[in-house]
Amino acid sequence: MSADGESVVERRVRIVNRKGLHARASAKLARLAVTLPEQIFIIRNGETANAHSIMDLLMLAAHQGSEVDVRASGPEAAASVDSVCAMIADGFGESDEDD
Repeated sequence: MSADGESVVERRVRIVNRKGLHARASAKLARLAVTLPEQIFIIRNGETANAHSIMDLLMLAAHQGSEVDVRASGPEAAASVDSVCAMIADGFGESDEDD
């Protein structure tokens, strides 16, 4: 529970796409995050990024194989975290041939 009584959902997921959380992947993630009902945060090595911010996401320097935590709070937190984790686990829709 957060300080205001809302439940907090956090899940760890591995970055699987070859280029990691690069500009295009960060933009896709930010576009998804702004459509979700809850504020999403991505955490790596103690650094927290607002998932709405491409620059915040890039600053995490999350390469292939990195593990990140996806966190949200509120009534739709679980569904929001599920959506973000699904995109990350799918490699942001990229294939190995994507440049």
